[in-house]
Amino acid sequence: MTTAETHIPSTREQAFLDSVESPNYDRGGINGLKPFFDGKVSDEFATLYTAEELEALRALKGTERDVEKRMPVKLTRHYFELAKQSEPIRRLVKASPEETENLEGSEDPGNQMDYSPVEGLLHKYEMGLMYVIPTCSAHCRFCYREELIARKEITRQDGTKAKKGMAQIDEITAYVREHNRLVEENGGRHPESGREKLREILLSGGDAMVLNNAKQAAWFGALAECGVETIRIGTKEMAFYPDRFDDTWLAMMDKFHETYPDVGVRLMVHFNHPDEFLLKDADGNYIEEKSGIHKWHPSTWRAMSEVLKRGWICVENQSPIIKHINDDPDALRIMQRALKRVGANNHYFFCGRDIVAHKAFNVSIEEAWRILNDSQKGLSGVEAHARLSITHYKGKTEVAAVTNEPIPGVPGTENGVVIFKLLRSAADAPDRGKVCIVGRNPDAIWFDGYEDRVIVDEAGLYDYTRVNQRKS
Repeated sequence: MTTAETHIPSTREQAFLDSVESPNYDRGGINGLKPFFDGKVSDEFATLYTAEELEALRALKGTERDVEKRMPVKLTRHYFELAKQSEPIRRLVKASPEETENLEGSEDPGNQMDYSPVEGLLHKYEMGLMYVIPTCSAHCRFCYREELIARKEITRQDGTKAKKGMAQIDEITAYVREHNRLVEENGGRHPESGREKLREILLSGGDAMVLNNAKQAAWFGALAECGVETIRIGTKEMAFYPDRFDDTWLAMMDKFHETYPDVGVRLMVHFNHPDEFLLKDADGNYIEEKSGIHKWHPSTWRAMSEVLKRGWICVENQSPIIKHINDDPDALRIMQRALKRVGANNHYFFCGRDIVAHKAFNVSIEEAWRILNDSQKGLSGVEAHARLSITHYKGKTEVAAVTNEPIPGVPGTENGVVIFKLLRSAADAPDRGKVCIVGRNPDAIWFDGYEDRVIVDEAGLYDYTRVNQRKS
């Protein structure tokens, strides 16, 4: 790969950057448990935790079970207001001693660092994912990136330990250009990995919308200039702080589209529960318009509607199914219907990833499939597009079916089977579409729960070996 040089914006790129207004934002939130411990929060914020809850959390400080060592505590004013009327929302951001009762889990879920040819970039598919910021404006307790948010040192494949670094514009653009040059010269495939053009980049972290407008614009312009066809923005900010999608951000996006009309934009939002965007009355019921349609929170509705007015921005929602938060078919049905009605797509629901302490959050794989399947009963075909995915080391894997009946003459199927389908696999995706069939285990929350009951494994989910050499 060529050596990265300092990124110098092109003339049109600089014109775009010069047009960007970049205000500061006051999310009015709380950072850490210390303000609660010291009694330095307002009386209203203090209602988030009981005295008994705070004492239990204080007793864990400095121990192996310190909840903030596992995952920092953070909360916005907007989300706190929602939490006052919603138990699922409170559970989503409130720290609990239960989180650290079992610290089993992977420090690098999915062995993602095996596919990091440049610090801050994961290049596993035809799409690259970048870590552009190590925080969000509030922190989900079940966060899939707890190792990044908590700034933990990760053991790399070469045995070294270091925190995951953030992507740098010059290094990323140099990598993209070199990878795509080799692909073009080799007739459409990389000569070593077999990958196609790196055509799509996801700005993630952390939450890309916590970056100010100027920093976002710098990434947008640089990626567009180096040949990226589509830019994704990974964010939960529409739930945590919808006012972030203000006129200055919208103006920046309009100018970007004017400057680079051929570059697609996908906003990957993360609503976990309809309580994050639908209004409720004093009795906790959703407020309905005269038509019977559920009424949105005004700030969230403005953000969503203004984004959707720009037809060149595609909005996709994805969410894990998490214990005591959204493991409720009725809630997921309401959410999928409400999002699709306004023009946002239902992309994925996820089984929980094997992060550290995942057993405190994950429902079983088979239960997650039942919940999603039940939630989609009564939805139209376009409302029910979301699939249930679980992130195997090889790639995203769909939980395609769970059966109740045995397969005649096939040992191990007496209680039914689970069918996994590999949706994506690394490099040139040789195993995409292949399946794995296992005998049921209602208690399994990760693939290892089925290791002793594999029936068919053409996908190679149980014959996985880590990549030995990172190739572009």
